[in-house]
Amino acid sequence: MRTSLPLTVDRAAGVPLHLQLAEQVRAAIRDGRIQAGHRLPSTRDLSREVEVSRAVAQAAYDQLHAEGWIEGRAGSGTYVADVVPLPPATVERARPHQPPEPHLLTLRPGIPFIATTPDPGWRRAWREVSAQTPPRGYADPAGLPELRQALAEHVGRVRGIACGPENLVLTNGTVHGLRLLLDTTLAPGDRIAMEDPGYVNAAKAARSHGLDVVDVPVDADGMRVDALVDDVAAVYVTPSHQYPLGGRLPVARRNELIRWARRTGATLIEDDYDSEFRYDVAPLPALAQLDLDRVVHLGTLSKMLSPSLRLGWLVASTTVVDRIAAYREEASDWPAWPMQAALLAMLRDGYLDQLVRRSSRLYAERRNLTCRLLAPYGRVVGQDAGLHITLLLPDHVDDQVLAAKARAAGVAVAPLADYRRTIQGPPGLVIGYATPSDEDLVTALKILVDLLS
Repeated sequence: MRTSLPLTVDRAAGVPLHLQLAEQVRAAIRDGRIQAGHRLPSTRDLSREVEVSRAVAQAAYDQLHAEGWIEGRAGSGTYVADVVPLPPATVERARPHQPPEPHLLTLRPGIPFIATTPDPGWRRAWREVSAQTPPRGYADPAGLPELRQALAEHVGRVRGIACGPENLVLTNGTVHGLRLLLDTTLAPGDRIAMEDPGYVNAAKAARSHGLDVVDVPVDADGMRVDALVDDVAAVYVTPSHQYPLGGRLPVARRNELIRWARRTGATLIEDDYDSEFRYDVAPLPALAQLDLDRVVHLGTLSKMLSPSLRLGWLVASTTVVDRIAAYREEASDWPAWPMQAALLAMLRDGYLDQLVRRSSRLYAERRNLTCRLLAPYGRVVGQDAGLHITLLLPDHVDDQVLAAKARAAGVAVAPLADYRRTIQGPPGLVIGYATPSDEDLVTALKILVDLLS
């Protein structure tokens, strides 16, 4: 039996219409007004009843599906998922001299949206793993052979890298892959070039290995290849979506970088951290597809699924892969078998592709909202891809002070100064829009707007 929903929209509210619809359905489920298993109106019927476009109705259902509130049944329709509402939390009264920490709404970059309940694709993968018998003895230090084959096919299809399982090593994430590479190919005292501003944890990993970090400026197109010096052993670069300013290294500059590496003998380390999510055009092929002898490619699940899974991959020449595998034979630090087996199931099932498509729609809507609300207060960059934008601010603004004020108002946001080392530039805020719920994102952005005003 189809559930009738008394939904309305307020076009003057300043909140996207699909978010208004999604919140009203959530509230109805939380309050028990509609129960698990109830069939919802089709998007066609919903759009007609509420007098919105079918695209708005579909966007509302996409959001609810991503959060785990509803589920689709092939040939049958859309139903309320089996969600058990949480009872009201019991809050202990705070003592006068120990005020409670305010609830922080996070706009920190780099963390995807994670639904409150697991969706069917995730559950299918783990059911498949639970039906298997763990392998005898220790796993292959490079990773499960079947998973390496599946991942080689995946990166070939979505990133244009022609490689086989012999070119691939499973890692515990991007920084772990970087550390494995540094441990096996570079020596303390070697010099490594890195983007400035850039990824803080990569620079920390290089310094902890005893490397001398050489800061390289970036512009609207990414790393300034013309600013590289020849006496570095490696270059760490984010060519698909420069972190955190968002430039995309154009083909001419990529070719220039490859020619430079061939001439100097340096290793290019490509961090491909969020290339799955592009909102303007299809992603450029990975830098590694130009020369796998000179480029080491680092991929991760952290932006597709969750950083807490600690799973990624490294694609390189067989010489580098064999060296890392031999090193790990002693270190015994490869990912656990259950997680590798689950990833294999997700790849075979097409779950990752489905997740990226679904998440891309969600993130594009959030990106649009974030840009629209914040654009009057600075220059937005990096909005064509990924899970964050950077808002460049007037020179007189102290972004660290502004971030501290935002935190005091209940919003965690990263100042651009935190990503700079020696090369100065305009202040700004690095704003992640993927993590919070729709309601929390709107609330957090309005707090930022009040501060910026």
